[in-house]
Parts: sequence; structure tokens; C-alpha cells
Amino acid sequence: MAFTLNSCKATKELEMEVYETSSTGHALSRIGEFNTDKTPIAIALNPEQKFQTITGFGGSFTESSASLLNRLSKGNRKKILEAYFGKDGANYSLTRTHINSCDFSLDHYAYAMVDGDMNLESFSIDKDKEDIIPMILEAKAISKDGFEIIASPWTAPPWMKDNKSWIGGKLLPEYNDTWALYYSKYIDAYKKEGIDIWGLTVINEPHGNGNNWESMLFSPTEMTDFVQNHLGPSLEANGKGNVKILGYDQNRAGLKEWVDAMYKDEKSSKYYAGTAIHWYESTYDYFPADLQYAHHKAPNKYLIQTEACVDSEVPHWNDDAWYWKKEATDWGWDWASEKDKHLHPKYAPVNRYANDIIGCLNNWVDGWVDWNMVLDEQGGPNWFKNWCVAPVIVDIKKDEVYFTPLYYVMSHFSKFMRPGAVKIGCNLNDKELVATAVANPDRSIALVIFNPTEDSKTIEIQINNNKKIISISAKALQTVVIKPE
Repeated sequence: MAFTLNSCKATKELEMEVYETSSTGHALSRIGEFNTDKTPIAIALNPEQKFQTITGFGGSFTESSASLLNRLSKGNRKKILEAYFGKDGANYSLTRTHINSCDFSLDHYAYAMVDGDMNLESFSIDKDKEDIIPMILEAKAISKDGFEIIASPWTAPPWMKDNKSWIGGKLLPEYNDTWALYYSKYIDAYKKEGIDIWGLTVINEPHGNGNNWESMLFSPTEMTDFVQNHLGPSLEANGKGNVKILGYDQNRAGLKEWVDAMYKDEKSSKYYAGTAIHWYESTYDYFPADLQYAHHKAPNKYLIQTEACVDSEVPHWNDDAWYWKKEATDWGWDWASEKDKHLHPKYAPVNRYANDIIGCLNNWVDGWVDWNMVLDEQGGPNWFKNWCVAPVIVDIKKDEVYFTPLYYVMSHFSKFMRPGAVKIGCNLNDKELVATAVANPDRSIALVIFNPTEDSKTIEIQINNNKKIISISAKALQTVVIKPE
């Protein structure tokens, strides 16, 4: 690192660039004038104190998003993908997509629908060639740094399951090896289209989703047995041992039970590269104790947030102010049990994203992936009509695009915290602000500060003997890029 602890050095002013997104209209705007008339809040950075290595930040390629892009003008399609994957845009580095259909598909589908096709001779990804694959390929062409893809199935084809349904049910034991082969077939088929799959989750949301859309149930022991005895050996035998297998892939409050099973011993943990998590357990609690437990149970494994969105809401078109107000509700507002209601109050979408990403980074999470990249003004399309919000909203009838404040929140992290960065010590002496920092491979330091209050704050940033006083606006998110000496 360019920054070293040396108490004998003379004090110098840090060189930095400051970017801000705020409720008053800044949208990843570079700012150079600061109001520093208040008593400063100290943020002390310690590059010598090192934590996890960053895998990346990004969003998901879904059929819903890809189908919308296909219905926009070429100019707007390119504008959106440049904004997500271009060097001058968010520069996404870690993404996700679905194997077979999911709730954000236009209908149910799987790649092998012939009942009893044990060898998967009918396997075909032709359906994905209509929307998802063209979207990924165009994103790849735009991205200069490249990005990794995590692929997740929501369910096996119904004929492999005990209830013969897209929704719920369990994999029949006689199809363990066929389902394990399915992943390899998928990886090979995508490879043939020019797309490499970096990682897999075993199944999306193994607890199910209230029997609403595509799902397949696993207990922690059942998933670990499947990975240990079928999926891991199958990938290895098919030359895909380098593909990362991530277990769990649901809400953080259940982490302890899952990592205890996954990492019980050397045999159980052999094929797991890490753990995948979601945020839907709460609109404000990021469950730091559970994240800490998961990390310490397997400190050399990945801990990646693979899905998050403002759910059960219809997007607010061209209304930046709504994303900063405490007005949004999620599924738990209506449906959570009485004992869990307190976890689902109304919230401000910007606050939820900013607090969660910072909280995750401060508790060993190394990657954070958003859900749909693009949705329409209804919050779809999807076959189940469970409307959600995406960072980019489009009106396909008018061929219009709206970049919500959530797009800029994601960019504050993905653009400035690059793969291979290392989370470093970040000590903040204020209870109203939250902050996190990484040291990037290019030796710059990226510090993200979130101020949810109604007042601007003066900040003194300290690294060893070097300092700089700046300010952050009220209701604002800021990334400070500190240049190496």
C-alpha cells in the first residue's frame, strides 16, 4: 500500500476526488466546494488493518430486464448497458442470472422438458437466445474490465420433483445425478455462446417463497449432501471444478443453521466456495452477528449478497424525491408474522441500499448483487405480477428511460470499489453517519459515507498524519477517492 503508518511524518493534506448523490439533486456529481464551518466528525482510515478482498458489485440479467431492452430503441438499449457496464458508468463487475425460469420471467420454462430424460439429451438453451444471452453478450462487449456471472436455478424441471410442479416440492433422489449434470450442460451451452459462468448457487431460496413462484426445497443437510455427493463430483468430473459453488442463497437470519451444515467438516465443505445471502428478512437490519458468524465459520470462503430489491412496490416514475422518503413498504409490511413485523417498517429506498451495502462490507461480505437491472413503470414484466423496483425504469411505449437514485447508489460502490480491493479499517466517531472503505488494486482508497440526516456534516478524513476536511450534504451518499502518494 502507498499509505504506511509513520507518526514522525509531517502532516499533509490528502489528495482526493469527492462524488455525491443527494436528495437535493446531486447524482454521482463531482464536488469541490465544501462547507466546513461545523465541528468536524473524524473518520480515521487504517490501510494496515485489512479484512476481506472484494469480489465485486452489480446486478442481474433476468428475462424481464432483457425482454424490455429488446423492445427499446437501439439508442436507449445501448445507453442503459453503457450506464451499467461502461468505464464511465457503474462499471459492474459481479452479476447474476437465472437457470430455467424464475418469477422475473415471462412464463415457466426449463431447458429439458422431456419426462425421464436422465441423460438430458433434450437439453437446449434456445429460450435464452431470445433475450438473456443477447443482453449478456452486449454487456460483455461494452465492459472493458469484464464481469463475473453467478447462475442460480429457482427449480429443477417439474418432472424431476416429487410434486411435479414448478412451485415447491423436492428433488427426487433418482434425479440427483441428472440434476447435477444439468449445471454442466448449462455451463457448456453458455460457453458455446461465448459466455463463461464464474459461479453457481445450488438453488435460489431453498426455504421456498410461500409457494408463490418457481422454487425447490432443500434443508441445510440435504443441500450439503447434494453438493458433496453429486454436484461437486459431477462438475469436477466434467472439467468444471473451477466453477464456484455457493450454498444457501436466502435471507441472512438463517445463516447459522446453514453454515454449520455446509462447513461441518472437511468433506462437507470441500466443494463449497462460499455462501450466498439475500436481504429480505428486514428493511433495516443487516444482521451483523449472523454475517460475522458465517465469516468466522469459514474465513477463507466467499460471502456474497446475491439478491436485493425494493420489493412489493410499483416504481415511482421520474420522482427522485420518493426514493429518499420513508414511504416504501415490502412484503413483510402486510404478511410478516407479528413477532417479525418490527423488521418491516416503512423505509426510504436509498437509505435501505446505502445502509445495507455499507453494513455488509463492514461485516465481511465481499460481493453485493442487485436484482433486476431494468423494469417497466409497473415494476415488471413477470408472470406472477410481483412488482418490484429496479435502478433503471423504462417506458417502452414512449421509449423513455429513468435512472432512479438507486442506480447512483449502486454506482458509488461498483464504480470506485474494484475487484481485488481490500476492505480496510474505517473508524467513525459519529452515530448518525455510516461509512466503509477499501484499498483498491491501483493503490487508491475509496471511502463511502452515508448521511441520512437533515443536516450537512463537516468531515475530517485522517490517514496516519495526513488529513483533509470536507463536508457531506444532508441526506446524501458520498464516495471519496483518495489518491495514492
